Amino acid sequence: MPNTTTIYVPHLGGIETSYQTPGLNPRKPTLVLVNSFTTSSELYKTQYANKDLTNKMNLLAIELLGHGQTRCKVENWTYWDTAWMNIQVLQELEKQGEIDQSKGVFVLGTSQGGWITVRMALLAPDRITGIIPLGTSLDFESPTTRDLGCWDAPSDLTPNINAWSKPADSAFRPGNEFADFLIDIGFGKDCESSVRDFWRNEIARNYVGEEGRKRVRMATINLRDRDGLHARLADVKCPVLWLHGTADVVYSVANAEREIKMFSGSPDAQLKVVQDGQHFLSFSHPKEVDGAVAEFVAKYT
Repeated sequence: MPNTTTIYVPHLGGIETSYQTPGLNPRKPTLVLVNSFTTSSELYKTQYANKDLTNKMNLLAIELLGHGQTRCKVENWTYWDTAWMNIQVLQELEKQGEIDQSKGVFVLGTSQGGWITVRMALLAPDRITGIIPLGTSLDFESPTTRDLGCWDAPSDLTPNINAWSKPADSAFRPGNEFADFLIDIGFGKDCESSVRDFWRNEIARNYVGEEGRKRVRMATINLRDRDGLHARLADVKCPVLWLHGTADVVYSVANAEREIKMFSGSPDAQLKVVQDGQHFLSFSHPKEVDGAVAEFVAKYT
């Protein structure tokens, strides 16, 4: 299993960006992996072990601002900042000879990672070859999405934001109640106990003390209060492969069916529905996701 590595990029006055990779080869295309809310690059450990993927492409899991071991000097940031950070990570790795962006750069993102894929395609249209959103919504947390069966983010997240808006001491952790909420909606309430134990510990390890409180609070504010992307989707010019599970309790298939049609500028925008797939689809159904990703990357490399 790869270790977490840190690379410096200049955005926001300097960011120590953490990432995992099973290995980089400049002769291969690169697949950037963007994790979901308050998880880490560990979300994609099943993919790191898939030789069919790693033999064909670089897997580069970059941890978002506010997530994992990524650290920046400022307390306030947005998803656009993470997108710029990721683009700068790619630039730095190319300078070091680790990757060659001309071989192709694809971006896969789970949930909040899905809207990072779109932001990267908008900010660097000449560098992003294709995007692969998983279990996402590209609207803001709107009444329309709730009418289509998506979650009620303001109701679910506001109590945590309020609770985390007061200074904390070194004993701060988000707690198992929060971790179990994330695990239930992402991995499924019936996930194995080892999965629950791992992510309880991972979340507690990632968000410690006052520094951890600030990061998890801002990550939650970003999720609840993000801007919608509907008016920008026509500006995405690369191919899009959207994968969505029927058991996703956060964002619905009906919403995905509506939004995939908005990629009117893409030469190929497809939605593939995975039967019984959970919100964290690459974890619950790696065979289906990995197979679709390998085919997509091969088609457009």
